[in-house]
Amino acid sequence: MKIKLIILILITSFAIKAMGQVNDNSIRQQVLKENIVDSLFVFGRWTINGGTETHLKYLGQVMTSDGRIFKIMDSCWFWGLSHRATSRILIFNGNNQYVGNYCLGMINDLPDKLENGILIFTNTDNEDCDKSIITKVDLTKGLPEHIFLRCEGENGDLYSFSTE
Repeated sequence: MKIKLIILILITSFAIKAMGQVNDNSIRQQVLKENIVDSLFVFGRWTINGGTETHLKYLGQVMTSDGRIFKIMDSCWFWGLSHRATSRILIFNGNNQYVGNYCLGMINDLPDKLENGILIFTNTDNEDCDKSIITKVDLTKGLPEHIFLRCEGENGDLYSFSTE
């Protein structure tokens, strides 16, 4: 009897979770298909009563020195009663297949733009960081295992590439 109850609870929990999720792959593919650089696309709607909202911005594509193509997208997912956010830099290959991401700590850590294969991060929206610091990450040599975003002096945050 206990096993049946546990199975029922697990199935119910999975069903509730599945109903609340947005199909991330579908909306990401919509943005990639549009192929509009620096335009913000908003999916869903977060409210104080619930719901989630995803902001996606296609930054453009990079061709690496060895001929690979990577498409770069900003992603910010708003969720929870306190309006939490999960920010990522999403990476796709030339066929729009997901390659991986850099999960960032804050919305302000998202790159401002992609220019000539270089991701450019400024601290203009981060109150705690030196506004004159600009971090540049060259993607033309491939995807770095880590990205270090300087905040003040030599201090900052280190973000790792993940294929999940």
